[in-house]
Amino acid sequence: MWTGRRPSGCCGRWGSGSMCGTPEKGSLIEGQGTDSLAELRNAERLLDDLPILLIGLCADLRVTRWNRKAGAMLGLSADAVIGGRLEAVGIRWDGARVLQGLAECRALGRSVRVDDVAFTRPDGAEGIIGLTMHPLTREVDSGCGFTIIGADITERKQLERQLAQSQKLRSIGQLASGIAHEINTPTQYVGDNTRFLQDAFAELLSVIGVLTRWLQAARSGPLGPEQLGAVEEELRRADLDYLAAEIPVAIRHTLEGVERIAKIVRALKEFAHPGREEKVMADLNAIIETTLTVASNEWKYVADVVTDFDPDLPPLACHPGELNQVLLNLVVNAAQAIEEVVGRGTGIKGRITISTRRLNGWVRIRVEDTGAGIPDTARPHIFEPFFTTKPVGRGTGQGLALCHPVIVEKHSGRIHFESEVGRGTAFTIELPIEPGEGAV
Repeated sequence: MWTGRRPSGCCGRWGSGSMCGTPEKGSLIEGQGTDSLAELRNAERLLDDLPILLIGLCADLRVTRWNRKAGAMLGLSADAVIGGRLEAVGIRWDGARVLQGLAECRALGRSVRVDDVAFTRPDGAEGIIGLTMHPLTREVDSGCGFTIIGADITERKQLERQLAQSQKLRSIGQLASGIAHEINTPTQYVGDNTRFLQDAFAELLSVIGVLTRWLQAARSGPLGPEQLGAVEEELRRADLDYLAAEIPVAIRHTLEGVERIAKIVRALKEFAHPGREEKVMADLNAIIETTLTVASNEWKYVADVVTDFDPDLPPLACHPGELNQVLLNLVVNAAQAIEEVVGRGTGIKGRITISTRRLNGWVRIRVEDTGAGIPDTARPHIFEPFFTTKPVGRGTGQGLALCHPVIVEKHSGRIHFESEVGRGTAFTIELPIEPGEGAV
């Protein structure tokens, strides 16, 4: 709402004819008469009653407009903020992100979207607000100011998190039998080796018992040939050479099995974790390894996986759980595409190659397969929800549809693919290393 005053230094017009402050003397508005002023007041009421937050700023970031929704959402009246600088009027939100967005808007000269801005509601509850910043210009002045529009998207974000988590748990459910098999195999040989060690320990205890008895006898006097022969027979029966060779092997295999189980459980725990709203620094190569571990039963019978990781890849600010889901979808799709070609249980395998590289401020992930390829008619629809080329019961059409917003919207990245029918498909994901860079 207007307060009837305009901070000095603000331009006279706001955008295409709307005002940045009160009408200037001699302006078109002033000369348009009662009807025009009535229309202007009506427009002001409409703006003030918009169901979204609307904030107007001069070029120096002093507040010129503050509608009712802004006051209700942020807990400050128009009288308290009009004329003050945005960063100094006491708005309880992530001011650094807002100012960064305005700086980007000014530099680019176009609208900028700033999602997931944390703020505190008037009742003290924490929330999330989505903002869009628009630069305002006029023909004679290219730096007139800004408008900020926004909405409280807390509930929407909660629903998105619940949807993402349900999709993740659904994926785990689909992989459950394979994961159980992956855990069962090392569990079996851990059990077998432990039973062998149990028997070997009993043999060694028996030998130790015989030797202890003859040692005590030797203290009373020299052992005769019969007694020494009994000792030698016990040693032959125990086959100490065999035990000396096999016990270290059994211990090593047992430890490997335990580590394999622990690795699967760690990967499953990381994959199933709901994650955090804000991005965290993460090792992209480790994220890929986690995904391959969780999905191993999906690809191990139809493909060999080759990883070509950049060892100097920097930590990346990202949502690890959501990247896990994207990579899982790509790996499972690749395995299923290869299975179409080689079949399952035939002993013939295709190849899935996953590589990472750092390229000019971006991190690139490439997932290639030697599968059936994507038909020409399907390619325009690959990222559409519910579109699938898989038979009923095997695909929902949600996998790649979820990949696109995660990469493009949540990480400001890019995702595209190349495919040749009969030869395979390659998906490429590019993520900006520095926050604020990314797809435009």
